[in-house]
This record gives sequence, structure tokens and C-alpha cells, in this order.
Amino acid sequence: MARETSDEAVIAYKTLLAGILDNRPSGTRQRLAAALGKHRSFVTQVTSPSYDTPLPARHLPTILRVCHFSPAEQERFLAAYQAAHPGRLPEVGDASTMRTLALMVPDFGDEKKNRTFDDAVSDFVAKMAALVNGGE
Repeated sequence: MARETSDEAVIAYKTLLAGILDNRPSGTRQRLAAALGKHRSFVTQVTSPSYDTPLPARHLPTILRVCHFSPAEQERFLAAYQAAHPGRLPEVGDASTMRTLALMVPDFGDEKKNRTFDDAVSDFVAKMAALVNGGE
């Protein structure tokens, strides 16, 4: 029974995530795969309710950033994730431990290029922070 409840909880957060992804611009799944350093098939497995592959907690910050969750979407999704994986949510990070660093960066005159550049910089910063904090 506990396994069945866990499966239902995973399906619940994946259903929310799939709905959010479906409402994002074309190419979001590919950008997500690139930001995670994974193949698009991995993104499909961890975001589709049809697959029982759980979404690793370490990928949550990247998913939240790349998919541009609204505050309400983020709250619903993280609550569903917490229900499926109790105790794993703290890996997302606490906003109170973050600080803002403003950078002057080139404007490429193209929204897609600007977003790709911004995502690459954000991903680099996240990876460097993980290294400094003893992560992978």
C-alpha cells in the first residue's frame, strides 16, 4: 500500500510538471535537457507521468529556473514533490541563503540567443556553487 501511495504521489507531481511544460514555448524541453547536461529522453522520463522514473531532487533548481515557474506553480509543484519524497526538498535550496549578483552582459538582439546565454550563465553559477559546497 505504501508503494502504491508513493507511485500516486510521483504521478501527481509529474502531472503538474507535464502541464507546466506543455504551457511553455516550443524548445523548453530541449533547453531543460541542455541545462541539466542530459539527453532529451531523460527529460521525458523524469517529467512524464507515464514513466515511473522519479525526478532527482538535485535537478529541481534547474527545472524551476528553466521552466520559469510562477510562484503559485512552484508552490503547488514543490508541495506535490515533498509529498512524494519527504525530506528531499531541502536540496532545492532556501532563497534566504541566496544573494543577487548583477552582471552587465551583451544583448545579442535576439530573445532566443539572450535566453540561451542567460541560462548558460545561470547553469555555470549553479555548478560552481555545488563544487564549492562539496557537491558534484
